[in-house]
Amino acid sequence: MISPLALLRRLCIPALPLAALVLASNPAARADGLNGVWRLDEPKAWGVTLHTYLSLHQANGVLTGGVYPNGSGEIPVQKPHTEGDVTLFQIDWGWAFRVRPEGANLHVAIEYGGGAKSDGVAVPVSQDELKAPARIALPALRVLPPNGLARTPPMGWNSWNHFAEHVDEDVVRQTADAMVASGMAAAGYVYINIDDTWEAGRDADGAIVPNTKFKDMKALADYVHAKGLKLGIYSSPGPLTCGGYPGSYGHEEQDARTYAAWGIDYLKYDWCSAGRIYPESELRAGYQKMGEALAASGRPIVFSLCEYGMGDVWTWGPSVGGNLWRTTGDISDSWSSMEAIGFNQGRLAPYAAPGHWNDPDMLEVGNGGMTPTEYRTHFSLWCLLAAPLMAGNDLRTMSADTREILTNREVIAIDQDGLGREATRAAEKDGIEIWTKPLQDGGLAVGLFNRSAGEKPVAFAWALAGLSAKPAAVRDLWAHADLAASDGYTGSVPAHGVVMLRVK
Repeated sequence: MISPLALLRRLCIPALPLAALVLASNPAARADGLNGVWRLDEPKAWGVTLHTYLSLHQANGVLTGGVYPNGSGEIPVQKPHTEGDVTLFQIDWGWAFRVRPEGANLHVAIEYGGGAKSDGVAVPVSQDELKAPARIALPALRVLPPNGLARTPPMGWNSWNHFAEHVDEDVVRQTADAMVASGMAAAGYVYINIDDTWEAGRDADGAIVPNTKFKDMKALADYVHAKGLKLGIYSSPGPLTCGGYPGSYGHEEQDARTYAAWGIDYLKYDWCSAGRIYPESELRAGYQKMGEALAASGRPIVFSLCEYGMGDVWTWGPSVGGNLWRTTGDISDSWSSMEAIGFNQGRLAPYAAPGHWNDPDMLEVGNGGMTPTEYRTHFSLWCLLAAPLMAGNDLRTMSADTREILTNREVIAIDQDGLGREATRAAEKDGIEIWTKPLQDGGLAVGLFNRSAGEKPVAFAWALAGLSAKPAAVRDLWAHADLAASDGYTGSVPAHGVVMLRVK
């Protein structure tokens, strides 16, 4: 079962804490008793306390207000109604709350969907606690010089999709070991990226410090580097990350220097609570501030912009020092999520180039929510899209099927092609789609996708894929077999499957 924290992150909103808010029985509660602000404190075993707020107003039996997950922006109350002395409401995506005053406190029970539930006790606090921090001025817009990094789409691993808040130093070290032992490093994967929940707070000088899950970031980076790999980390332009941990707001230059001193090679920078302070129109300046800080840090650090595709980031991402930028909300481990994201990326092809990549989010290959056939489609589509290849599974225990997919060097070569072009849809009919990607050697990568629920035959002339003449050679990249060079292609594609070709 997916945890509530992971579910919220995958749906791309700030995450509610696992223990969330609370409510018990009180027959004496008044009908209009839900007026005020309540805070839930959720201590974590690794020395961090998260906070979630309820700001509610009830008059004449009508409830308004909202939830502030981990101190981030308000999610409004929806569909409020009463059952006796209990008030029920939802927030976006259907999480259901049952709330009731108990003295000055508030008890709340939450159902997240999928069987996940939580409860806890929230205490009354001042409205002032909900105020966003004072706005810090952002730099005047300018174009930063390219940092020279990520000339092909970055390849590596990120902790979030599988481990969420349960990532720790041991997991990172073991993952680095597994990346080498599994053959993934030899296939081109290099980054070991720690996502959210590593942060504790700041020391007396304002420097960011890790929580007890991570004893020594410099020693961890040294361990990863000794494996021939690189280490990545996560933060936010806001005061809090999506999970409610300290962000880089007001400490951008200091954090960039800290990352450089630790030996960090990659930063994922997630907008999160910055939206409480800056409007979408200031996204570019918010990211430029960290881009400038990274450039001044003295260390080459790949800059990954995580802003969910807001503000047409692909039009300005390179100007703030960005090497990749998210084009979508969070992916989840399902065919419907992968399909909706992946097959809607073609319009962004003009914005992909060496050093600057559209990012449709991390890979779910091997996490168990799709079939091997669907995972091959997922991986093939991301490679055709020239997307960053960030594995999101547990590399320590992956199956032979998962390893075979993630280390298919012929398919990876399409992603890593030096021309840096992204595929576009050439044709579609009856659930079959043909996607093509120009290659540096003058050839063409062709993906034949079957989005329907049953196997389908495919037959087309090469002209449909943009070729003006009979090819000299055709290679099936999953079958690892050369095909006869004819006037067209004839074959079949399994349900939710792919045939991937390299044509010269």
